[in-house]
Amino acid sequence: MWNENGECSGGDFLQLGYNTNGFAHHRLEDVFDILASIGYHAIAVTLEHDLLDSFDRTGVSSAISQLRKLGDRFGLVMTLETGARFLLDPRRKHQPTLMSEGASDRKRRREFLFAAIDIAQGVNATCVSLWSGRADKNTRAEVLRNRLEKELRILLEYAQMRDVRLAFEPEPGMFVETMAQFARLERALDHPLFGLTLDVGHIHCLGDGEAESHIARWHEKLFNVHIEDMNQGVHEHRMFGEGSVSFEPVFDALRACSYAGPVNVELSRHSHDAVVAAKRSLEFLRSYVA
Repeated sequence: MWNENGECSGGDFLQLGYNTNGFAHHRLEDVFDILASIGYHAIAVTLEHDLLDSFDRTGVSSAISQLRKLGDRFGLVMTLETGARFLLDPRRKHQPTLMSEGASDRKRRREFLFAAIDIAQGVNATCVSLWSGRADKNTRAEVLRNRLEKELRILLEYAQMRDVRLAFEPEPGMFVETMAQFARLERALDHPLFGLTLDVGHIHCLGDGEAESHIARWHEKLFNVHIEDMNQGVHEHRMFGEGSVSFEPVFDALRACSYAGPVNVELSRHSHDAVVAAKRSLEFLRSYVA
């Protein structure tokens, strides 16, 4: 609830986590073990081949079983991430999408996201995080927007039956990349289970306003936060201290509205030094949440 000073109070504070896409060369069990032993309280699980080899009942049941065991053993709060690069197509990064030209391609992405929703329900994940992707054909923006909204409505109907939240992430270079575009999409869908994955670095990279302002505006729809350092104009996820993001205002804004969800480090290009990167990240971020 917001008071007369523009501050929000109530609830517990956030949970620091790390995205498994930054541990590409580790077994999933080892990632849970390492992050828990370092001191993280959350984990963003990117659904990859080693966890979800098929989107049918067998594949979903296997993934739920694996994650439940790891969750029970290590106690990390889970978010499900759906941004795997080549899970759906080994030759085309992040394809197909919900806006793809072919109906069968859109169906494949939809079935993958259905599976993610089922897994999220099965492991009590905070949300399923997703994005728009890029178009695979030169198509008018209005057509792409209509496709995306139609597919998201189908997903939201499915998610509602399972009481799973969908957190949409604006991503540089994708069809929906800015917060203004997200706002338009959110207005069109107008659904309580549709919210925001806010990536601090992406906002800074695009010069898309200030992250703290977006946090204040979208606090009721803020389901998930990604964090890393970045420089303006360059979409490269960097180690903290190697970019130009100001983090204190970000954490002040999260604290002001008592955001109690995950803040997951996303350093997908640091897998070659994953353990060191995870340790350095937590040491850096702890000073802001002490």
